[in-house]
Amino acid sequence: MASRRGRGRPHGDQDGLMASRRRFPVPRDAPALHHGTLSFLTRSRERRYQAELQASRPDGGGPLGAADPHPLKPITVRDVDLLTVTDAKPRRGTRKGSTSSSSSSSSSAAAAPDPLSSMLDGTDPLSMFAAASVGEPPGLAHGGSAGDVGRRRKEEEAVGADFEPWAAKRGEILARFTTTEKLSINLFMGTDKGKAPSPGSSAVSEKVRTRLEELDDQEEGSQRELLNLSQQEYANRIEELNQSLKEAWATDQKVKALKIVIQCSKLLSDTSVIQFYPSKFVLITDILDTFGRLVYDRIWTMCSADPQTLPDSFTAADVNDTAKETCLNWFFKIASIRELIPRLYVEAAILKCNRFLNKTGIQETLPRLTAMIRGIGDPLVAVYARAYLCRVGMEVAPQLKESLNRNFFDLLSAFRQIHGDSVQNQLVLQHVEIPEYLTLYSPAIHWILQCVAYRAPDPLLTEMMERCKKLGNNALLLNSVMWAFRAEFVAARATDFIGMIKDCDETGFPKHLLFGSLGRSLACADPPEAERLSILNEAWKVITKIRSPQDYIHCVEIWVEFTCRHFTKREVNTVLADIIKHLTPDRAFEDAYPQLQSVIRKILTYFHDFSVLFSMERFLPFLDMFQKDSVRVEVCRTIMEVFIKHQLEPTRDPVILNALLHICKAIHDSVNALTLEDEKRSLSLLISGFIRMVWFGRDFEQQLSFCVEARATFCNLEPVLVQLIHTVNQLAMETRRMMRGNHSRKTAAFVRACAAYSFITIPSLSSIFCRLSLYLLSGQVALANQCLSQADAFFKAAVSLLPEVPRSISVDGKLRSSEGLLLDFINNFFAMLLVVPDHPEHGVLYLVRGVLNMVQDYTWEDNGDAKVKVYISALPLLAAMSQETYLYSIPKVDSNETLYGGDPKFLTEINKLCETLIGQVLDYLKALGREEQTVRRQGSLAFALFSCLLAHGDLRNNKLNQLAINLWNLNHKHGCSDTRTSVRTLEYIKQQAQQPGMAHIADMVQRLTLQSRT
Repeated sequence: MASRRGRGRPHGDQDGLMASRRRFPVPRDAPALHHGTLSFLTRSRERRYQAELQASRPDGGGPLGAADPHPLKPITVRDVDLLTVTDAKPRRGTRKGSTSSSSSSSSSAAAAPDPLSSMLDGTDPLSMFAAASVGEPPGLAHGGSAGDVGRRRKEEEAVGADFEPWAAKRGEILARFTTTEKLSINLFMGTDKGKAPSPGSSAVSEKVRTRLEELDDQEEGSQRELLNLSQQEYANRIEELNQSLKEAWATDQKVKALKIVIQCSKLLSDTSVIQFYPSKFVLITDILDTFGRLVYDRIWTMCSADPQTLPDSFTAADVNDTAKETCLNWFFKIASIRELIPRLYVEAAILKCNRFLNKTGIQETLPRLTAMIRGIGDPLVAVYARAYLCRVGMEVAPQLKESLNRNFFDLLSAFRQIHGDSVQNQLVLQHVEIPEYLTLYSPAIHWILQCVAYRAPDPLLTEMMERCKKLGNNALLLNSVMWAFRAEFVAARATDFIGMIKDCDETGFPKHLLFGSLGRSLACADPPEAERLSILNEAWKVITKIRSPQDYIHCVEIWVEFTCRHFTKREVNTVLADIIKHLTPDRAFEDAYPQLQSVIRKILTYFHDFSVLFSMERFLPFLDMFQKDSVRVEVCRTIMEVFIKHQLEPTRDPVILNALLHICKAIHDSVNALTLEDEKRSLSLLISGFIRMVWFGRDFEQQLSFCVEARATFCNLEPVLVQLIHTVNQLAMETRRMMRGNHSRKTAAFVRACAAYSFITIPSLSSIFCRLSLYLLSGQVALANQCLSQADAFFKAAVSLLPEVPRSISVDGKLRSSEGLLLDFINNFFAMLLVVPDHPEHGVLYLVRGVLNMVQDYTWEDNGDAKVKVYISALPLLAAMSQETYLYSIPKVDSNETLYGGDPKFLTEINKLCETLIGQVLDYLKALGREEQTVRRQGSLAFALFSCLLAHGDLRNNKLNQLAINLWNLNHKHGCSDTRTSVRTLEYIKQQAQQPGMAHIADMVQRLTLQSRT
């Protein structure tokens, strides 16, 4: 007791705790059963903890038998036969996937099979639908087959995944090339003549005459021109034509479908709104692609009369005459188109159909179509026609490189037309400048060069580069070369490309665009090390002279990666200073936030050492340009994510700490009343990660000062405050470790200051269970550091907080009962109270009485047994307190075992409290027995009390022994007990009865019976 006399008085009033001594008096009118417990708890069973621990180990106790059920015994997984489900019918051929096989039969009456003969071979519509839903994989196109999908997949694989498909460029082109000018379109006006003939008119001559009349309608103006369309209206009309094409094809109006395609192809010769031409090309070629697929799939379904599909590598010899005749018919129809552009595009759309005619059809057709393009006078129209031909060629015959090369060299031959008089006059009429006009060529030339350069040998690429070099005003071609050629090829010859860029004319194509293209290649591949500095210097001479802020930042965004990859902080700092210089005037940075964010991300990709990063003089001024709140927070989050990911060791660098504290403050200050909880949680994780990485080594006072500053800075984020409390508690325990538990006057004052920090901070938290757990944890830390008054204050605050616990709390947006959490906390608190010494001014067991007092006053759920469970949980604590030697203790802290030394008065107080608790439990059990609905709860609580008496009571006392037997029988009285648990408990009791000095247990076993459920 002498060790407690020098303590200061704890904070707060103790009246509420002391009142608990009056709440649990010895009941004078208690039943006789209660008085039997008095002798039990006056002297609880003596415990030998070390011997019990040794006996509980596998090597000290008896081994478990193979048949012993153990909760942690591995589960054996048996093999289960898998049922293989197979289709009742094998998958049919490609005829099943086609909806146009019947229409193809009507096109050639002489060769067509009997329409009724197909009714018995499983190709009726219902059978086809069933086969498509069962046998064929999802995603097949209408009219396609599994074999067709396999062929397409094989052709795509022949190209390779490293080849960027046209579909990836389509959206970019539509978004980039827009216009506000009014557009016009020739919309096809169909007639009833294009409908399929009736079944009665099956004569070939009638069909031929009908179709000739339909083709004549094309020349008689069966279309009307729509004027003054906006860009969106124009795109909608084109989509309507695409749908009309599909509908005409589905209703067997093949001539109408062809007329739609011809009309759309004619639109590609119109350059009246030249800025929109690339987007128009994308929209029209979508219709051509649809037409090409429909024709190919139709002929494919006619290739074989049997249900077997053609092999992927089929030849013309595998194709029957009917399919060949139909294929030739399509080519003849297309050859009759008088205008060059529609004839060229439509034939290119069905280029793949040449496979049905002969082996070399595609190889012979590609050079002819390439030569036809030379007849197109407008260079813009011609270059896009070449792009479409190269695109089709790469899809159907990627191995035929010669035609691709020929298209490129023809492009070079006609390149001078771009600067001819006719083009200049057209630009004057449309008020289009040369730089804007030249950008219209970029998608087409990029695509042509990508096709030509794909897996091309270096000598060919070198030849192409030299041919471009010989042309005058070749900036457009040079830009496309750097875009399309392999990055390794461009990087190895970066100095040569810089020389070519210098020789280009600035007026036609800005040089900063050329350097931007070169920078993209250098970001993917490294140039020779000796040339890197000269490359950067030459590029920066051009970039820093760009006047337009938007053009400037777009170019810098590309080159900053090259700078970060190959140079030091000095060069990167120079780049940042130049960016600030260009974008600060007129607040130009407000229009360049996406590019500035990209610059930050690229710098963070290559600079993970934050001492180097923050030593750049211009880095923090660069961050100051992010003045829009949402953008600034996003940038700060990016920086913190990189710091947490790559900072492996704690830091005390003042430069890093000041900078990151500023960044974290910006994150914290963005929180307001509208911020979502998920967002708050995400921001708190970043700031907490920063706090965990701050450590000042043995300068503990500086660490505590940092936590004080951080608490004031991040007061609106509760998870950050929780992290700070944990950090301070860790700091106190680290101090204890350094002093090996022997505190000096200075360190003792320091750990008391840490306790004061936690005691002040915890009440500011809104989560009540978070406060309870931190009070308990901080009290444990204070007790470990021999701060007895501070520990008492923490524990008293926790006890005083218990009545404020709500009956339900919100978990993930749903209300949940809080009883489970509250019981867990009280059990943990009881475990701690074993080693907490009593206060000399507040009597015996004042904290235990305080907890029980609050539990008694708390408003529990009506149909719950939580309060009685707390009473039962307190009995093991009191039994442990009555032992001469406690199960555990805290070094240099005298627990009640030392203070009281087995004083009979102390044991009497424990006995009185235990008697009161058991009396309360037994009264509650009697109350539960009055109603049939609560007998199951009565049995469960009776078994819990029985287990407690069995583990901690001295069952040599006859009355106590009888009480335990009565509780066992009460548990089994109504057949609601858990049979498995009861059997295991009885086996345990029998094992204990075999131990020396346990004869009274053996007698009790004879009186414990298992009652079966009725």
